[in-house]
Amino acid sequence: MGLLEGKRAVIFGVANDRSIAWAISEAFHAEGAELAFTYAGEVLEKRVRPLAEGIGAKIILPCDVTKDEEIEKVFATLKQEWGSVDILIHAIPYVQTSRQGFHLAMDVSAYSFVALARHVAPLMEGRKASMLTLTYMGSEKVIPNYNVMGVAKAALEASIRYLAYDLGPKGIRVNAISAGPIKTLAASGISGFKDMLHYVSERAPLKRNIDAEEVGKTALYLCSDWGSAVTGEVMHVDAGYNIMGM
Repeated sequence: MGLLEGKRAVIFGVANDRSIAWAISEAFHAEGAELAFTYAGEVLEKRVRPLAEGIGAKIILPCDVTKDEEIEKVFATLKQEWGSVDILIHAIPYVQTSRQGFHLAMDVSAYSFVALARHVAPLMEGRKASMLTLTYMGSEKVIPNYNVMGVAKAALEASIRYLAYDLGPKGIRVNAISAGPIKTLAASGISGFKDMLHYVSERAPLKRNIDAEEVGKTALYLCSDWGSAVTGEVMHVDAGYNIMGM
């Protein structure tokens, strides 16, 4: 029996087969979880639907997380089809914030997790459920070219702690993974990303970069019974880079 046998997980944020959200999905699927997916717009649907159908997902829904009515439709469908949800994965990237402004960056990167949590929590009560989001070290320290996203991720990490406190009495755990740089669609929008990869691999204690599969394995730990006493945490998966001072 897999670690997530009998569990149901909804995944927000798959962009393509190289995205962190997809690596998490594969890890969950391998351990027996039943998965549902969302996508934002027709372009992403063309990428997400074949991947989701390829692992047997039956629920694949549109969702723009800036629109409450679309979030409501997703969870109304999940309630009707599943009745309950065990795991929520929030892995929604947004990198071109300079054009859209501070409000949109905060909405997509930080508030959307709160909005999803509010709607999924009633479907999770009493199930030893788990919510997981993705963040980045730009929330803690200045990362050139990351800009307002660092501020938005800092707000997201604070939200994790407050959600963990609010939802803990209902048996719901809330955590985040702070992953090191990985070649993904979202990362391609960050200026100087290749230099960042080289810099981290030289200075991280493990002397290398990480891959999406390693993030998936950590997500599996945090969302399974193996992480049953872990909540409100930001777990770094970055080959140790975050501990370095100079």
